[in-house]
Amino acid sequence: MADDKAGREDQARDEENRQRRRDVDAELERGDEPEPELDTADLGEVEPELERLEFPVTGAEIVSTIGDREVASPTERHTVEQLVPDTDRVVFDSPDRVRVQIRRPTVAAAMKRIVETSEALPNEELDGSQYDAYERTFQELERVSPDDEAIAEIRDWVVERVREKGALPASRGVRRQPAKVARREGHQIRNSDWLGI
Repeated sequence: MADDKAGREDQARDEENRQRRRDVDAELERGDEPEPELDTADLGEVEPELERLEFPVTGAEIVSTIGDREVASPTERHTVEQLVPDTDRVVFDSPDRVRVQIRRPTVAAAMKRIVETSEALPNEELDGSQYDAYERTFQELERVSPDDEAIAEIRDWVVERVREKGALPASRGVRRQPAKVARREGHQIRNSDWLGI
């Protein structure tokens, strides 16, 4: 890569993607990932298709190749296209990383919408630690308030902020808003208890 601003930005983005892949691999090895909504049996026709892809692969390549394949959650069916961001900015380094993404359909759909909305921002990307913070926030909200409405409310709040302000909300704001929603639903959550706010 060239030693200019664009080259340095590409190198930084590549390093963030590598770090995120290492973090996912470490979580998979530790087994401390929250119990997923879907198990391997629910992946149905997606499972053999994942093994045929050559990794690393972008979200856009996954959507164009197997986007119409379905996975079943306990309550409904989803296509891969509904759960994986249709962008070249998101890179999956293994079939396991894709499985982690699609096993939690509610969180995956929310993250997909936010990632795709953020692509319209000229000088900002949702990647690295900020992506991880958003995703952890949705996972924690799902644990505390399992109905899809709370996650949809926060997803829409983030999308609205992106459109109104032309920037992604800070990770701290994205952690505070779900704490408000959880309290409104009757959960006793202090800001200091919610993901280290």
